Amino acid sequence: MVRVHRPLPTILAGCTALSLLSASAGAQEPIVLDTVTLEGGGGAAAARDPGTGIGGGVRTEGYVAKGARIGTKTDTDLRKVPQAVAVVSREELEDRKVQSLVEAARYTAGVRAGTFGFDPAFDTLFVRGFNVADTGYYRDGLRSLGGTFAVFRHEPYGLDGISILKGPSSVLYGSGAPGGIVNVISKRPTEAPYREIEGQLGSHDRAQVNFDASGPLGAGDNVLYRLTGLERSADTEFVAARDDRTYIAPAFTVRSDDRNTQLTVLGEYTDLKSGGARGFLTLNNRVTDIEQGDPRLRDLDQEQARIGYEFEHRFDEMFTVRQNLRYQTIDTNMRFVSVYGINPGGLTAPRGAGQILDEADGIAVDNQVQAEVRTGEIAHTLLGGLDYTYADTRYRYGAGAAPDLDLLTLNYGRQPISGPVSHDLSDTDTHQGQTGLYLQDQAEYDRFVLTAGLRYDWLDTDSLNNATPAATSRTKDENLSGRVGLAYLFDNGLSPYANYATSFAPTTGRSAGGTPFDPTDGEQVEIGVKYAPEGAGYSVDAALFRIRQSNLLITDPADINFQVQQGAVVSEGFELQASAGIADGLNLVAAYTYTDLTYDAGADDGRRVPGIPHHQFSLWGQYDVLSGPAEGLGLGLGTRFIGPSYADNANRQENESRILVDASLSYDFGALNPKLEGVAAQINAKNVFDQRDETCSTGYCYREEGRNVIGSLRYRF
Repeated sequence: MVRVHRPLPTILAGCTALSLLSASAGAQEPIVLDTVTLEGGGGAAAARDPGTGIGGGVRTEGYVAKGARIGTKTDTDLRKVPQAVAVVSREELEDRKVQSLVEAARYTAGVRAGTFGFDPAFDTLFVRGFNVADTGYYRDGLRSLGGTFAVFRHEPYGLDGISILKGPSSVLYGSGAPGGIVNVISKRPTEAPYREIEGQLGSHDRAQVNFDASGPLGAGDNVLYRLTGLERSADTEFVAARDDRTYIAPAFTVRSDDRNTQLTVLGEYTDLKSGGARGFLTLNNRVTDIEQGDPRLRDLDQEQARIGYEFEHRFDEMFTVRQNLRYQTIDTNMRFVSVYGINPGGLTAPRGAGQILDEADGIAVDNQVQAEVRTGEIAHTLLGGLDYTYADTRYRYGAGAAPDLDLLTLNYGRQPISGPVSHDLSDTDTHQGQTGLYLQDQAEYDRFVLTAGLRYDWLDTDSLNNATPAATSRTKDENLSGRVGLAYLFDNGLSPYANYATSFAPTTGRSAGGTPFDPTDGEQVEIGVKYAPEGAGYSVDAALFRIRQSNLLITDPADINFQVQQGAVVSEGFELQASAGIADGLNLVAAYTYTDLTYDAGADDGRRVPGIPHHQFSLWGQYDVLSGPAEGLGLGLGTRFIGPSYADNANRQENESRILVDASLSYDFGALNPKLEGVAAQINAKNVFDQRDETCSTGYCYREEGRNVIGSLRYRF
């Protein structure tokens, strides 16, 4: 494993010491801790999660989001945030029995989940038309740092919820795609004792055991703990991909009697096994029934671990300091067999073998000072921050031979495949550090809320090519990002808003003249309205947006062996999201998305980017019977419409639209017999009608995941 060898800036140690020293300072007023509240919907109370952990930065009531830190890094009512924010609550994750980040986002407006079909190895999401997987995944407000294939996975069972900030977010988070960021919130210690054990059986020989325990340590409630984990053994619909996983996540919270000082330590270890090759051979921009991969050389083995803390101290009603820090490490060994085509005669298919070794270590720290002040009749929430991230990665690749596949017998796994003996085709070390300084003001006057912020980033990237030393490069980037937004709060819960925001992302490589490439730039103009009446169990959000990303790389017209930064894309769209607990036991979430993503320069100017549909619509409803003869019964039903999209840059071939249906059935046995309180069974079926439609994009085709059924039996006590 490559270790971080570059010394961290002295500011990191200084900020850490300042934060720890502040814990001993006196404070006059108790701090109001940000909690997650789960209400409404669902079997009997005993079958529901009785509460989630303190902190975490998201507040929900059932499926309905009330607050999230992701938009401002402060505990702010979502009606005051002048930017679109979506939240997937713990209750929704449980009702749908979500198994991946892609599944979690399927019912969220503005998100395309499953662009690359079913992929048990990676979580890939497109937000407002842009892939956010490389730079836009965060855990507890800190970036998930990784490599090219050493990409952190997020286990949904270990999450309290998921929040998505749509649009450019560099003003608070630094470099990233203009589509937004996705933040997962770890399960945290609870004040009330809580224990759960669950067993699952399902399609493709799936067997899984989950456990979750939390509560105070000792007689008081100043020290809390939580321990969450699972063990899974599962095959998949692919001949060469498994879905095995071991997950363990301990968490501890220590807090003062007056709650003004709090430290939460969050840890996680995951050992997972998937497939190095997943999918089907594509010919003439159409998918075939010939599978990639082979059981004799198939596994993607990955180990990942994270350990960090969240520290907060409130001096008084005016000043609060926070420091969030995490160290993370990941090691990926990916072995695979690829099918290249079909040999003349159509009886065999040529293949080759490969192996990728990718590993990364990283550290992320975010220091914040928050001040609540007034200037006349204007109330200000001022936030100043200094954050730092560093990632040290090594990527190696080697290739080898593999025997042809017999297309008559499809003899997968019946021929020896040794794999590569060396990994010198590509061997690269990359070291990247980013330091960001930011300032934000949330100014409230009467019913107006003005949010304005600026951030300056320093980004250093060293790429050391061990196979070709002449290709070694070093780039230094600096960038100023900003956001300004205005919201107006009506008494009836209506909150119209508008914003302008920017983003940037580093670009590696050099032009034909040897000049390093500049970062890409993103600009967004967004107007929207949020409707969430006080005390009502529903919310409706609508947004219109236009995002332009420039400085994209395209082929140099003067020399096809090089690239120039003359490309651009424009994403224009409309989003509508509604979440509701409209009656006792009934929860709904509905989403509609219109996205027009087009090239704005180059040979494809004016054409739509392939793989992103114009229209998407989804609706999920969960009804739990709370009284009468059917008390304890729960029914869930969802439908997802994915409209047509283009399959090629020329816009001559189209992917067909599709409708996918999901369903669930649950029963709380405590309603049948009080002695069985806490015992619940649930069955979830995804893609009930087994639709396997294909999606093609720039020469590669993928299929939707087929029908998948999971049955679970859970005991909470």
